Amino acid sequence: MKELNERHLDPAIALAALDEAAPREPHRQFALKHEDCFVVADGHGDINGKGDGLFRNDTRVLSSFRLFVGGRRPSLLGASLSQDNIMFTANLTNLQLTMADGRQTPQGVVHIERTRFLWQDRMFERIAFSNYSGHDILIPLRLDFGADFRDMFEVRGTARSRRGRSHEAEVDAHSVSFCYDGLDDVSRQSVISFSRPADLIEPDHAEFLFEVARRGHETLFVEVGAEFAPPDRDRFRAAAARARFAMRSKRRHGATVHSSGRVFNDWLIRARADIALLTTELRTGPYPYAGIPWFSTAFGRDGVISALQMLWLTPGLARGVLAFLAEHQSTETSPFSDSEPGKIMHETRKGEMAVLRELPFGRYYGGVDTTPLYIYLASSYADRTGDMDFVDQMWPSLCAAAKWMEEAGARNGDDFVTYKRAAETGLSNQGWKDSADAIFHANGRIPAGPIALVEVQGYVFAAYKGLASLAERRGEDKRAEHWQAMAEKIRVAVESRFWMEEQGYYALAIDGEGAQCAVRTSNAGHLLYVGLPSPERAERVATQLLAASLNTGWGIRTLADDEMPFNPMSYHNGSIWPHDTAICAAGLSRYEERASVVKLMSGMFEAAVQFQMRLPELFCGFTRAPGEAPVAYPVACLPQAWSAGSAFMLMQACLGIRIDGWTGEICVERPQLPIGIDNLSIRHIGVGDAKVDIIFERLGDRVVCYLDHRHEGLAPLIVRS
Repeated sequence: MKELNERHLDPAIALAALDEAAPREPHRQFALKHEDCFVVADGHGDINGKGDGLFRNDTRVLSSFRLFVGGRRPSLLGASLSQDNIMFTANLTNLQLTMADGRQTPQGVVHIERTRFLWQDRMFERIAFSNYSGHDILIPLRLDFGADFRDMFEVRGTARSRRGRSHEAEVDAHSVSFCYDGLDDVSRQSVISFSRPADLIEPDHAEFLFEVARRGHETLFVEVGAEFAPPDRDRFRAAAARARFAMRSKRRHGATVHSSGRVFNDWLIRARADIALLTTELRTGPYPYAGIPWFSTAFGRDGVISALQMLWLTPGLARGVLAFLAEHQSTETSPFSDSEPGKIMHETRKGEMAVLRELPFGRYYGGVDTTPLYIYLASSYADRTGDMDFVDQMWPSLCAAAKWMEEAGARNGDDFVTYKRAAETGLSNQGWKDSADAIFHANGRIPAGPIALVEVQGYVFAAYKGLASLAERRGEDKRAEHWQAMAEKIRVAVESRFWMEEQGYYALAIDGEGAQCAVRTSNAGHLLYVGLPSPERAERVATQLLAASLNTGWGIRTLADDEMPFNPMSYHNGSIWPHDTAICAAGLSRYEERASVVKLMSGMFEAAVQFQMRLPELFCGFTRAPGEAPVAYPVACLPQAWSAGSAFMLMQACLGIRIDGWTGEICVERPQLPIGIDNLSIRHIGVGDAKVDIIFERLGDRVVCYLDHRHEGLAPLIVRS
């Protein structure tokens, strides 16, 4: 089988396949999601059969859905998502129509509004016509549709040697039913239902003729689900109300941020709504799915980082992530799934190809950083909440994860946690930069494994430190001493083996032969995030992260622009990932580079404005120029959980805020406000049993903060200037 790359196929193949396998201009696509169902369509509301579609459990159950009026595609007036991400609306108007009696209806007199949402694995749509002409008109509507039942990985471009059986569509006046019997012995159905009988209906299209009086209105309701249901106005309204109520409930969890900047608030509201949209309520609690369309599932690394970004505001998200990952922790060794006892899951999938083990991603463990990040999240959650009862429940899982880290480090004799895929079907690179060309030597040569990534050793350092602190609180002094010693051992080893004195920077990785991958990347910023470097070295790293070779003005590049493989249009070798910039910013803040953090947040906010208030998974790493917008990456996910969460990690880094769950204190150190923001409030932030409002205000060249008098319970506020 051809080598797969989970985040992205080979770059040349992926870009060449855009027309066939992926939506073009993803920042102009519109996505809706509910639980394990999502839809991606263009501004018209059309599904064109490329990388778009209606997906349910990693299978595309609607591959085509296009609207025509008078045999022509209407003119697009505008398209938008509601602020809560529930409703998509496309506003369209007619091109010139010729009636049966020869009369001409001019362009732009019929308003067509498509309103769509998802609820409980069903797509609901209302198509409303309003006649603004001076006479009654007949409006011929045609809907083209199809269901190919392709697995998500097929949609992304993976070829299969054989597929299951697709049945002939079943047609009646009100519906068309599609059915596919998979090779996994699962029968999948998709039924398109209409609120009125079609004037003509075929397996691939339906035609309706609407007589609309002058200044009159007509409406067609459509539903797409696994079974037939008679669409009508009442069903549409009732389902919409339930969807909106459920989203409101999600968005009420945790604290909210509000500022004096109207446009800045729009960004924060959209980012929070995107986190809520991607968060799925699993049996173990809330879990932020990674992103739409390619990664609308539970990823270990993405879930942990998203939870870390939101931890100061919404610690319940971290608890849900930890509970899910603990339940799916590996207990066996399997080269196919890259699993070993104690290892934390990288990804899970529900599609036909995963079930048949054509791919290893049904439950896949090929992520070298997920296990230490999991431990770090657990200790960070405990520090944020003081929730030792949950830590006690998690303790066997955390100890198993720590055992895997120690055993993985002992294999090479240097305690570095390395990766080398166990089977050819797995990922060749297993850090967050997991494309096949993302790890290399300074001359561009791909290194031999096993590979030790610099940021992974930082996560391991933080995991051991966190475990030592928790063990001490549990009275397990020997374990605490052991893990503290392991953390120090890793710190010394990283400083010794990864540091490049001439460059004043940390190497990207150490290969299987012990040689440095001596290139300057954003990965070193993750070391700052966990506090591993000495202050002197951190200052040198910070200087380079903020220099023009890495800092574009929009954000931090993944690779310095003077390194050999640099390409601002690549996936990992010169692009900008918002979550990566946010982690680097949090690291800079830790080493008191607060003013630089403010500038990075400003760049990210201004990029978000250009992307209609949504930061994509990544965008191209071109240097910012006056009057020019950031350049979109052609197959980026949008929305993406850790891109949305980056707004709040950047905010925390600016404000210098930390909540101590053990003492019940709010600690604020040298706070800064984003550029252009004069006051900002954090409302209903939980501190133990208390809920408080914190106000930040700019007074001259200083930022002051205080507790609002309206709060529930008491929480001390400690401010250091």
